[in-house]
Order: sequence, then structure tokens, then C-alpha cells
Amino acid sequence: METKAVSSRTTAQKALRINLDDKKYGTIVEIGAGQEVARQFFLAGAAAGTIAKTMSAYDMQFSDAIYGVQEDRRYVSKSRVKAMMSQELDLVLERVSEARSRSSRYFAYAATVAAKSFNSKNECHAWCGVRAQMYPGAEPSNIKIHVRMHDDNAEAQQQALGVLGVNLIYAVFYYFENPKMMIDSLSDGIKPGRIEIDSMEFVGPYFEDIDNRAINLHLIRSWKTRAIIFKADGTIGVPSEVLYKKNVLTIRGSFRPVTNLNVDMIEQGKKAFYELPDVSEKDTVVIAEISLNDNRGNDNQVPEEDLVQRVQILNSLGYNVMISDYTRYFKLREYFRQYTKKEIGIVVGLTNLKQIFDEDSYRGVEGGILEGFGKLFPDNTRMFIYPELNAEGELREYKELKVQDHLRFLYRHLLENDFLTGLENTDLELFKIYSREVLKQLKQGRGDWEALVPEKVSEQIIENGFFGFKKPRK
Repeated sequence: METKAVSSRTTAQKALRINLDDKKYGTIVEIGAGQEVARQFFLAGAAAGTIAKTMSAYDMQFSDAIYGVQEDRRYVSKSRVKAMMSQELDLVLERVSEARSRSSRYFAYAATVAAKSFNSKNECHAWCGVRAQMYPGAEPSNIKIHVRMHDDNAEAQQQALGVLGVNLIYAVFYYFENPKMMIDSLSDGIKPGRIEIDSMEFVGPYFEDIDNRAINLHLIRSWKTRAIIFKADGTIGVPSEVLYKKNVLTIRGSFRPVTNLNVDMIEQGKKAFYELPDVSEKDTVVIAEISLNDNRGNDNQVPEEDLVQRVQILNSLGYNVMISDYTRYFKLREYFRQYTKKEIGIVVGLTNLKQIFDEDSYRGVEGGILEGFGKLFPDNTRMFIYPELNAEGELREYKELKVQDHLRFLYRHLLENDFLTGLENTDLELFKIYSREVLKQLKQGRGDWEALVPEKVSEQIIENGFFGFKKPRK
């Protein structure tokens, strides 16, 4: 995952610039992957001007004694890194602020890491963060990131985290007025594919105007990750936590806005999915997915504000949401399969199923449609097909789909092996609902469109002026 570097400075040059600035002073604490960030500052020289203390409390009892026991009792977690940052900055301010220049800006960098273990296939990830004063005497603000490491050995993972940590500290002090630039700079000096940043949080008085939902979408467009998950409560979810050992049911759409037809598709998909053996509501994550791309893989350039409006509306209906840059369904399935071995269900309409059988959709895929199908249906993955109306106004179901003659045996294979399941429709009138027509109507103000969407959706649109809704003049 490549992004254009925003700084020509090397890691050593960044570390040295901070070291030579006697107004920046703080602590670096790292657990689980050596002291690689501190090491970068020491290698650069003049670190005594920057670092008050470095520490690595590996033993769990020592770590708990220093930072307390978090509610989730996890050591590689957001709550643990938050506790580390908070305590360390408090100690710096308590012990040296009176002795140093009043123009000093203090910081605490913290990382808690699960690097690759010897002879183990553990998840390799880290929570990293900086708590810092953006100007002298200011109330501190926090930046926290969740990182996945893709190198196949602990030494390489440690090296990458060392560079990332320097980039984060540097960005906090030199790019804090431009959050997108901060994100762009995080992979400076790290080759593509080595790390993935799938969650980022800005908190504190200096970042009060930042919408964390919108800024996280920039992680996709800057190639730090391929997808961002928004939990039903509106918070950013870490994929490994949201999806781990869960059955996953997803539906792709534009949801601009969510209509009664969309909801019926989702609810009918849930009903059918829960009928599968070993699948129940309590162990299933339902996700409404929106792709940033068109059918050819090009970014539609949808503004982040527009995407956030869709997320907020879907969340109000109780749905988790995922924004991704995936174009093909088999790539979406590969993404989920990284985190769970359980059932994956994909809800589609007949139009989507036609597209899956369109060989032009597999341009650039070496094995063409056969490779695509091999990656879409290898294990515990099914498609749930919502019907459509034919020209005579009658329901047409998935078994009636016409495919090209040379693909008919492939289609039969999917049918006979239960890779495809038909869904019911609760009301034929739903097929008369088109999102583009609803969108056109709502821009004129209140009207008949309100009956075509769930009540909570119309309330959100009217109250917040979403999607260009025309509010009446007072």
C-alpha cells in the first residue's frame, strides 16, 4: 500500500530535528517489540535534548502496577495505550516542567505491541499513540493509531514500528494543523505492504473540530488500509476485534439514501443467514458496505462528508458500516476471511449477480472469471439473492437467471452446491423505490419521498439537511 511521502526527510533527519529542538521534551515507553522508537532518537544523536525517559515494562505484573488494570484486561489495546500516554505525560509535567523553559512543549509516546512470536502464527498488531501539548502550556491532545504488521519476522516488524513511531511524533509537532498530511506522512521510509493502519483517533482540545469518521476515510485514500469499519454506535472499529470468530453478513450498496427496499434486502438476508447451521444473531456481524470505487475500480471521488452522512444514517438503523476501496466481491470476501473462519454471507440483487457472471468484470485478473469464482466461493461463503420484477411485473428469482452458454455449467455448479440462496420479498411495491428518485425529491423539501424510507432515515435527513435536503425558510 503505497502513498506519496510528504517529507523528504529521512527517519534519522526527523529524529535529529526533534532532538535539536530544546522546546520539545518527553517520554517514550514501548512494550512488546523492543525500544525501537527510542533507539531511532538515540541513533540520530543529541537525544538528551528530547528524551526524559525510556521504558519497557514487559512483565505483566510490573505493567499492571505501573499503568493499572484496564477493564478489558488486554495488554495490546486502546485502553492500555491511553493509560500509558496519560500517566507518562503527567509524570513529565510533574517532574520537569518547573525546571525547563516555559516555551517547552511536552509529549509522551506509547506503544503496546504483539509482534511475531517464535514458531507461532499470532496476530501481529500494535496500538501506538502520542499525548502532546500543541503549544506551550496547552491542555494536551491525543492521537492513537492501530497498526497491523505484515513482515514475516519480529526483527523487521520492530524496525517498521521504530520508523512509524518517529513519523508519528514528528507529525504531531510539525503537521498538527493538517491531519491529512499527518496521515500521509506516517508511512515515510516504510516500503509498501509492511504495515497497515486501520484505525486512527484524534482526541483533545486542539482536535475538537475533527470528525474522526471523516478523517479515518483518508486512511483508505492515502493507501494506509483498504477498509474502515464503523460500529453501530458510530465509533471506529478495529477489524480484528469486530470480526474475530464471527459470522459475517454483508450487503453492498450506495445507500444514498437508505430506502425501505434496502432495509428489506438486509432483513431478508439476515433471516436466511440465521437459518444456516451454527449461525445465530448473537455470533453474527451484519455490515452495510459502501465501495469508494466504480465498477472499473476508479475512485468515484465522493466527498468524505457525504460518506459520513450515509454512515450516520445506517448507524441510526442499528447497522455496522464498512467503507472500502474494493471493486470485486471476491476481494471483499478475502478481506473478511483474514479475521474469521466462520460463515460469510453476501446479499445481492439479481443485477449484481448478472455482473458477477460478466466476464468483462474480470479484466486484469489472470485467471479471469474462473479465478474470481474460485476466490469467491472456496469455503463457507454464500450469496443470498434478492429477486426482481420482470417486464410483466412478476417476481423473477435467481434460478431464472440467463447466463452465456459457456458459463451455464458454472452457474449450475453454484446452484447444486448451495452457494446461492434465494431471498423473499415482503412487498412488491418496494420494487418501485429508486434511490436516485428519492434523492431528487428530497432536494425539493419534504414530500412523498418520506414514505419510501424508514422513519429514522427521513428524520436524520430533515434534521441535518443531508444530501442537499432543502430546508424551508424560516
